[in-house]
Amino acid sequence: MSFRDTTKTKGKIMSLRGKTNQVQAQSNQWKMMRVILPTALLLVVCTAATAHFPKGAKATKAVSFASVRTNASLPPAVTATDPGPRPLPATAGSFLSTLSPNEQQIEPSITTEFNRTHDVIVTSPTDGGLGPRFNENSCASCHAYPAVGGSSPPTNPLFSVYNYNGATNTMPSFITSTGPILEARFINQPGTTIPDGNVHQLFTIKGRSDAAGCNIAQPDFVTAAAQGNLALRQVPPTYGDGLIEVIRNRDIVNNMNSNLAQKASLGITGHPNYSGNDGSIQRFGWKAQVRSTLLMAGNQMNVEMGVTNETFPNEIDQTPGCVLNPVPETVTNFTPGILTEMFPGDAERAEHFIQWLAPPTPGHASTSTKNGKLQFTNAGCVYCHTTSFTTPATSRPALGNIIINLYSDILVHHMGPGLADGLPQGQAGPDEFRTAPLWGIGQRLFFLHDGRTSNIVTAIEDHFSLGNGSYPASEANQSVTNFNNLSPKNQQDLVNFLRSL
Repeated sequence: MSFRDTTKTKGKIMSLRGKTNQVQAQSNQWKMMRVILPTALLLVVCTAATAHFPKGAKATKAVSFASVRTNASLPPAVTATDPGPRPLPATAGSFLSTLSPNEQQIEPSITTEFNRTHDVIVTSPTDGGLGPRFNENSCASCHAYPAVGGSSPPTNPLFSVYNYNGATNTMPSFITSTGPILEARFINQPGTTIPDGNVHQLFTIKGRSDAAGCNIAQPDFVTAAAQGNLALRQVPPTYGDGLIEVIRNRDIVNNMNSNLAQKASLGITGHPNYSGNDGSIQRFGWKAQVRSTLLMAGNQMNVEMGVTNETFPNEIDQTPGCVLNPVPETVTNFTPGILTEMFPGDAERAEHFIQWLAPPTPGHASTSTKNGKLQFTNAGCVYCHTTSFTTPATSRPALGNIIINLYSDILVHHMGPGLADGLPQGQAGPDEFRTAPLWGIGQRLFFLHDGRTSNIVTAIEDHFSLGNGSYPASEANQSVTNFNNLSPKNQQDLVNFLRSL
């Protein structure tokens, strides 16, 4: 073979190798694209999902109250706006119209009791007992709007209480002059991992002219907040609670077991918070942790005002020098010749006030609100916010055989890390809350358990929360998504319907 032939052969070999290398390079490029393209598509999908859903819906750990106080922007698809609370006069706060004449006779007495401002020293069977630790000095001060028996008013009344009569309290930073009235709980005992969960009262009677000798400090809320150990709850309204109280357990369970296929498709489960004593279904409080209006009245009198009573007869703080009255501070009055309505103690009269309050009256129905109610059902909201129950026959006829449109199933549901407060109560877990009754929401000012927003649209969106390593996803996720996917008109009609309740 000549040199020329050898050169030609080498050239062909090099040319072939070049083509082979080119093919291999193209193959390698295709392999890289097979890896890169799915990753890029995944990033696009994730970015789109982040844009569509509220920022609070990201799979993160439970967040502190301070970080959620300013709500995330709404998804681009949401155009509905909150028209705001319906103006006064209030469509709530009156007693049941079906009370008997004898029952109506004591309405002034129980109203006076609910409105009573308590001092420290007991001066009569119906006055005194505040402290040593307290959040407020009157039932009506917290349960104030839109009428007595409701929830937080537009101007926070705590600012007229915390230094009253010489008290030396400092206002906690989470209480604001135009924000909701809040009670504070610690998730764990300070400095430990031991569960706490109790209410830690905002104020003490130290420095008051009627509490000489009492020297106790307010809780360290600053450290608790910094350590993520603070859970806050706003004041719930009490309208219609006497009717909710008598709903039969079996009716709640039957409602829970209805429409199971639809609920499953929406991711809705929910369960009762049963009493550990008699197995009945508890129904009051943000986690349905209280069974009856009597227990609620006695508990709140002691926990919120520090007034001991025949249901809760011991002071929460028994520091020497701060227990200034015999206990219980309010008792049944056995004075001869006393009026019948003054016979029970303060807690019992407060209970009658709560028990006899009528449900709120909804606003006038319009074409918009009628369509909004339909959209409320279509989105799946109604499967937790059950439209109505019927009360059974009762020994107090004013409470029996009544259809009550409370818009709640009285069950507790997983609400995801976005709303989780870290506090279990009974069979309600740290991310579970009772379905709040929606009647009266049309004139309510603050929403969700911690009162984080006054915008009803934001409250809807805050029901959405993806799960994380600590908590499962919110049971409301699909219903919120359904709301977001409604037409702008239907979204607005649904919001208008809520503000009509």
